[in-house]
Order: sequence, then C-alpha cells, then structure tokens
Amino acid sequence: MSNSKPTFSISDLSAEFDITTRSIRFYEDQGLLHPERKGQTRIYHPQDRVRLKLILRGKRLGFSLAESRELFDLWDETPKGSERQLLKMLDNLKSKKAQLEQQLEDLKMTQIEIENAEQRCQAALDELYTKQTQEHAETSI
Repeated sequence: MSNSKPTFSISDLSAEFDITTRSIRFYEDQGLLHPERKGQTRIYHPQDRVRLKLILRGKRLGFSLAESRELFDLWDETPKGSERQLLKMLDNLKSKKAQLEQQLEDLKMTQIEIENAEQRCQAALDELYTKQTQEHAETSI
C-alpha cells in the first residue's frame, strides 16, 4: 500500500505557520500532535498539519491548549467527529464570545474614564494658566 499523502517536516510546518519549531515540539509534548518518528526525525502527516492549524486558530480565539485537546479527544472518538464535539465547540464559542463582550464593555468604560480624567486635567491646567496670567497681570501693575 503506497501512501500518496504528503508529509511535512517540523521545519516545513514552522515556516508555513510562522512559528518556532520549539512551539511545535511543545504542542507535541502537550499531546496535541502525534508525528511519526524515524530515528530523531519527526514526520508530520496532513492530520498533524490540520491539528496545528486548529491549535493556532484556537489560540487566536482565546482557547486554552486544554480546551483544544478536549475537542481533539472528542473528535478522535469517532471517525467523523460527534454531536458531543460540536456541542462542546458551541459552548466554548459562546463562552469566548461572552468574555469578549465583557472585555469590550470594560474597554468602553476605561475609555470613558480616561476621557473624563483627560478633561479634568485639561480644565485644571487651564485654571492654573488663567490664575498665573492674572497673578502676572496684578504684579505688573
């Protein structure tokens, strides 16, 4: 049986995804990637490449490595994934969305606080300049 699917070296994946080989080895140590080994050489298959892509996408979405691992484990239970995996993914996405919405609200409040502080500082500075100008005018008379 000949395997016509391409394989990838750790350097190939590192270059493609613009991450360090150390990061890839870390994901392997965490049980997220399972490359084939020939001596000291790691051989990554298309499934490993897809998993790496999903890990990086999950990181951008705010998923922890444990959450990614949990989704991979659910996927591995059946050949084509499962309802449990999809429900878990939806639950994770809902949670991340809620966190982002809270962060947006927090940022809006922080922005308002900064603008208020800026206005108070500017008003105090204007008052100081006005007072200095009046004092200078009084001493000039």
